[in-house]
Amino acid sequence: MGILKRNSLLYKMHSIDLYLADKLKTRENAGNLRRLSTGRAGVDFFSNDDLGMVTNGVLAELLAKDFGSKLLTRSTGSRLLSGNSVEIEELETQIANFHKAEAALVFNTGYDANLGLISCISDRHTTILYDELCHASIHDGIRLGICNNKFHFRHNDLADLETKLAKHNFRQKLLVIIESIYSMDGNRAPIVEIVVLCEKYCAKLIVDEAHATGVIGTSGAGLVNQLGLENRVFARVHTFGKALGSHGAVVLGSEVLKQYLINFARPFIYSTALPLHSVLTTKCAYDYLASPLFNNEPLNELIAYFRTKVKEPGTEGWKNSQSPIQALVIGSNIKSKQIAMALQEAGLQVNPILHPTVPLGMERLRVCLHRFNTYEQIDQLFKTISNSW
Repeated sequence: MGILKRNSLLYKMHSIDLYLADKLKTRENAGNLRRLSTGRAGVDFFSNDDLGMVTNGVLAELLAKDFGSKLLTRSTGSRLLSGNSVEIEELETQIANFHKAEAALVFNTGYDANLGLISCISDRHTTILYDELCHASIHDGIRLGICNNKFHFRHNDLADLETKLAKHNFRQKLLVIIESIYSMDGNRAPIVEIVVLCEKYCAKLIVDEAHATGVIGTSGAGLVNQLGLENRVFARVHTFGKALGSHGAVVLGSEVLKQYLINFARPFIYSTALPLHSVLTTKCAYDYLASPLFNNEPLNELIAYFRTKVKEPGTEGWKNSQSPIQALVIGSNIKSKQIAMALQEAGLQVNPILHPTVPLGMERLRVCLHRFNTYEQIDQLFKTISNSW
């Protein structure tokens, strides 16, 4: 390689390094540089272990009791090559029956499930309408598809949704995408009314149930199941890595949809299958949900207590939520980080959620409630926030 060509290559690499460093510095100056951390001690108000399946050792006991020596990390390829197994197909049947769906297909993560589902079922003749507060995985699934007609509607705004449905219902394929419980605000979607609108305008509805799994309904089967709308929703996504304490996700829908995803969903086709340990962990979690031992009422009682604290004087800014996700909008990256630091110093693990994860001016504290939290811990949390404001 000639000297001029080699120097040119080094210059380009150097330019890229400068670009990366500059972008990181810009984010740091804005107060929203992300960093990884380990070994955080204190009261858990930040993980997704809503039911305490991991913290309370429920899954570990069930796994040791039911499987013991079978807990191998067996995964030798994608499911279309060598990675499929009897166990994962039995799990899909179990999950489909539990959620009253015709078929189920397991993906490696909830992100993969949304990415694969949304990107492969849309084409140039599809119109997608999605709630503006949908998760990043939904946004990315829409972005990776070849659909040119994609529009958000205002959060939980039925009038805005209907206006856009009426405008676009001449399209050959019309999709509406929502979450049942929104990951940042913690509030519910008006699913019954949205189902009615979708049927009126011949649209298919996709519901991400990530934060409803294990939490909503007497068996934790989710909001669609609780409302009896299983046969009126085109597809549902349930994740295993939140309240179930496992890993992976599932897309629920028709048998035709399942076979289509097997053939066209790239994250499914080109990913190594989940290891047997993850499959059996998820099976234990669903066995637990279906058993008489399962009871999510203590979590609901804790949420109700938290909402009584929210209504006390001097606690403005909390989003209206009846889920384990509770959000206090502060409106500043710096102030959100300061209060979160005060909470952490008091032994309460709460994460600040900063722009650009949330819109500018909507920076917040995100509190995740768990079955193992106590009323006293909630009292301490509110007292610390009040003293730090």
